[in-house]
Amino acid sequence: MPIIVEPLNEVTYQDQQDLQKIYRDAPDWLFAPFAGEVQLIEGCLRDGSLIAGRFNDRLLGAGRLQRQQEVWHLSQICVRKITRRRGVAERLVNEARQMASQSGATLRLLAPAGHLEAQALAAKLNVPLDVLPI
Repeated sequence: MPIIVEPLNEVTYQDQQDLQKIYRDAPDWLFAPFAGEVQLIEGCLRDGSLIAGRFNDRLLGAGRLQRQQEVWHLSQICVRKITRRRGVAERLVNEARQMASQSGATLRLLAPAGHLEAQALAAKLNVPLDVLPI
């Protein structure tokens, strides 16, 4: 069964629990400009910018997808620690790229300057990386 990537417009109690597990192990730099995991999750759910990868009714990874007319930015990508290195982040990026393309936009990753994880993901998937303004 494949990982299904979907926008999170309405979340269940289990989805909330899964999101907390996803972002619990994230490095502090990943939350910028948010103060932490709770503010990130609540803010992105409120503005409809959170997308997630679901497998067997459980969320394994998530990211913030900000949609502008010509450029969409994907940031705050995180995968549950026990599920990492299995292609979940790659699936999130590829689905976001397809969604952007269908809307006539291009996808770019967005991260604070100097973070090798973001640079490696962008290079591996051939997606431009923009630096998050401070």
